[in-house]
Amino acid sequence: MLAVRNLNAYYGKSHVLQGVDLDVFPGEVVALLGRNGVGRSTTVKAIMGEVAPVGEVRFKGELISGRPSHEIARAGLGYVPENRDIFPMMTVRQNLLLGIKDMRRPGRWSVEQMLDMFPNLRNRADTAAGVLSGGEKQMLTICRTLMGDPDLIMIDEPTEGLAPKIVAQVGELIAEIARAGVAILLVEQKLSIALKIAARVYVMGHGEIVYTGTPAEFATRQDIRREWLEV
Repeated sequence: MLAVRNLNAYYGKSHVLQGVDLDVFPGEVVALLGRNGVGRSTTVKAIMGEVAPVGEVRFKGELISGRPSHEIARAGLGYVPENRDIFPMMTVRQNLLLGIKDMRRPGRWSVEQMLDMFPNLRNRADTAAGVLSGGEKQMLTICRTLMGDPDLIMIDEPTEGLAPKIVAQVGELIAEIARAGVAILLVEQKLSIALKIAARVYVMGHGEIVYTGTPAEFATRQDIRREWLEV
């Protein structure tokens, strides 16, 4: 479904991504692991067109590298950024409605489903989104992206800075998305979340993929964990 080949990206003269190769197959959950600053967020931004990619990115067989972000989103690739990018002056319900790709063709998710999944959001459905807690904003951002009915969703650090109870809720939402058949590329620091729901993991270091395998295979590689993940 998503095929990335020899992906490079630059910030000015800094060569951040150095030949990244990765795949996400239909309905698969893939975790992209690594320390902060190794290029994981840049990878998803380059795939989404928010950072100029050098290399080849194909989605559902079509070349999307070089296309503007809104075209990539309309092709069925969803993106949940790390910064929880909501519209603060609009209500929770209005934020969700903005995520709908085509009002004439309902997708597999509805506003009511999103609100049922998170009672906190239902209680604040007509409240300005800017007053939500960090965890509520994260849930809203993920739910708004689902309203576009993506075939694959890239989620960047969804549990960063959240309380343990909210982390568990976000983890369950991601698992629910996977059960609905949506493929997921998950950038996540918390191994307990990533390894629980992922079918495969990629480990990134210095802008490159340094390891790939299943969670079971990864569990046997303490050398990879020590060299590329532990602080």
